[in-house]
Amino acid sequence: MSEIFIREMKMIRFVFCVVLILGFAAPAKAIVAPEVVETIGPAHGMAMHGEEKYKKDFTHFEYANPDAPKGGSLHMAAIGTFDSLNPYILKGVSAGGMSLLYETLLTHAKDEAFSEYGHVAETIEMPKDRSWVRFRLRKEARWHDGKPMTAEDVKWSFETLMEKGRPFYSAYYANVEKVEIEDPLQVRFVFNVTGNGELPLIVGQLPIFPKHYWADKDFGKTTLDAPLGSGPYKISKVQPGRQIVYERVKDYWAKDLPVLKGHYNFDEILFSYYRDDSVALQAFFAGEFDFRPEATAKSWATAYDVPSVKKGKIVKLKQEHGLSQGMQSFAYNTRRAVFKDTKVRQALAYAFDFEWSNKKFAFGTYHRSNSYFENSELASSGVPEGKELELLEQFRGQIPDSVFTTEYQPPKTSGSGKDIRKNLRQAVRLLDEAGWKVNKETGLREKDGTVLKFEILLVSPSFERWTSPFVQNLEKIGVKANIRVVDASQYQARVESFDFDMIVKSFGQSLSPGNEQRDYWHSEKADINGSMNVIGIKNPVIDQLIDLVIHAPSREDLVLRTRALDRVLLANHYVIPQWHLGYFRLAYWNKYSAPEISPKYDLGVIETWWHDAEKDQKLKAMSGKE
Repeated sequence: MSEIFIREMKMIRFVFCVVLILGFAAPAKAIVAPEVVETIGPAHGMAMHGEEKYKKDFTHFEYANPDAPKGGSLHMAAIGTFDSLNPYILKGVSAGGMSLLYETLLTHAKDEAFSEYGHVAETIEMPKDRSWVRFRLRKEARWHDGKPMTAEDVKWSFETLMEKGRPFYSAYYANVEKVEIEDPLQVRFVFNVTGNGELPLIVGQLPIFPKHYWADKDFGKTTLDAPLGSGPYKISKVQPGRQIVYERVKDYWAKDLPVLKGHYNFDEILFSYYRDDSVALQAFFAGEFDFRPEATAKSWATAYDVPSVKKGKIVKLKQEHGLSQGMQSFAYNTRRAVFKDTKVRQALAYAFDFEWSNKKFAFGTYHRSNSYFENSELASSGVPEGKELELLEQFRGQIPDSVFTTEYQPPKTSGSGKDIRKNLRQAVRLLDEAGWKVNKETGLREKDGTVLKFEILLVSPSFERWTSPFVQNLEKIGVKANIRVVDASQYQARVESFDFDMIVKSFGQSLSPGNEQRDYWHSEKADINGSMNVIGIKNPVIDQLIDLVIHAPSREDLVLRTRALDRVLLANHYVIPQWHLGYFRLAYWNKYSAPEISPKYDLGVIETWWHDAEKDQKLKAMSGKE
C-alpha cells in the first residue's frame, strides 16, 4: 500500500505495542495468560476499523477470477541495474520482483482501505486493547524445499530484520517487546503499548524467511545466489544487471487459499533491465517485453502514435483507482544550511511554474498536489474547525500561525509563462526578509558569507525538462541551482546517506496511515542513514501528532488527526509539491485478460491478470508469426 505496488517495499510501518500483565501471583506461564483475557478471534481476518468485507466462508476476492487459466509469461521492464537478490537490507541494489518469493502471515485485501486476511496464518487473535497478537500458522505451509514453515521461522525473521534489515524495519517494529513461540505452529507478538489499532495487522505484514536456509549464510550481505522462498514463484535465471526470471511453483502450497484463488497465473515473470526509460519504450514497441506502466505524460500523449497501437496489437488503457496519491515533490534536505530557514524554503517554491510546465510537458493532464495525503479524505482543506481545531490549539505558538488562518495552496500561475514574474517578486521579498541579499558583483544571493546555491539530484533524465525551467527561474532571483543526473545505484547510495541538497521524492501513503509516519517525519529517524526521513525533519509537534495518528481510537479520529499532521507539514514548507494522477496509464501487447472488477487500491497485473491464449493466437496472426 504503500504499498505503491511493490509489495517489494510496500511501505510497511513502525510498530508500537503492549504487554498485558495480570496482577496476581502465579507460575511464570500464567502471568500473561492471554487465554483468560477477553479476545477478538481466533478469526480469519481483521479490519482496522469496523468489519471486514469478506466473511469467514468467502472463496476468493471479488477482483480475482478463480477460473483464470495458468500459463504463458509476463515480461516487464526495469530501469537501471541490480547487484543483489536481497531487498531487505541496505546494501546493494535489489532485483525487481523479489517479493514473489516470500510470504506474510496476513494478506491485504486490495479493495478495502485496511483489512487483512489469513495467509500463512490460518487465524489471528488479540485482546480488545490490542496489547498482543497471536497467529496460528497453517500446517500445510511449506518452503520450496518441502520443509514446513514454523513459528521458529517467524521469530527468526523478525529478529533478523531488527538486527540486519533496513533501518525501515527496526523503526517499524521498534516497540514489539517480544515474540513468543507457543508451539511449532503458534506465535505471539507482545507489545509495549495498548490501543494501537493497526499494530496486530502490520505485524501480519512481516515477510517470513527460512531459518534453516540462512543458518550458514549472512543475511546482512548482498548475494546473487537464488534464495529459498515459499511464495508462488522461485528464481529460474539471473543475469546480473540485465535480467531476472521467475517461474511459477506448480505445487505451490497456498494456490487454493481464498486470498490467493485466481492469483499468480503466469508460468513465467521476467524483468529485463534498460539503461533509461526512452530506450525501454523503444524496446517495448519492438516487442522485447509485453507490459509497460507509462509514467510520462508526454510519452502517453505522443509516443504511442505507432502502427502497433493503431492496429490493436498494443492496448492503451486508463485504469481508475482509489489510491491515496501521497506527495510527489521537490524535497529539501533541511540538514543543509541553506534550507534551514522556513522562509527560504517557501520562497524557492515560487520559482516552480507548475501550470506552465503541465501544459508544456504533460498536455495539462496532471493535478497539482496540495496535501501529503492527496486524493483521499485524509487530505486537509480550508482552515481547521471543530475537533481538528481543538487538537491544533494545544500547539499554538509552536507551529506557524498560518495553520489556523490560511488554507495551504502552493504558488500558482495562469500557465501562460508571463505572470511567473509576480511569483518571483514574492520570492525576492521572502528571501530579502530572510537576510539573503544579492551580491552586486556575482548576482547571487548571500548571507553571512554563504552563497545560496544547491544541487538537484535526479535519477531519471525525463525529469530534466521539468527541472530546467525551475532552475532558470531560480537564476532570475539570484539563486544558483545545478542539475545532476546519476545512475540508480549511485542515486540510492546518496539518498540513503543523505548526500544531496534536493531530490524528486514521492512519499506514498495508504488510506490508513499509522506507524510508517514515524519513519517519514519523526525526529528520531532524521539521523539514521537509510530512513525515509530524507528531509531531516526534527519537529517536536510533528512527533506528537504522529503519535496521535498512530493511537487514533476510531476512523473519525484518524482522519482529523491526519489532517492536522498534514497542515503542520505543509506549513513548514519541507517540499515543493508537484503533481498527481487519479488513474494508471497502462500499455501492453494484446495477449492478456483481466478480471471484470479491478482492485480499487492496486494495479493487480502481476497478481490477477492472465495470459489469454486466444488473444495471443490472433496477435501472432496479425504479426505474421504463424
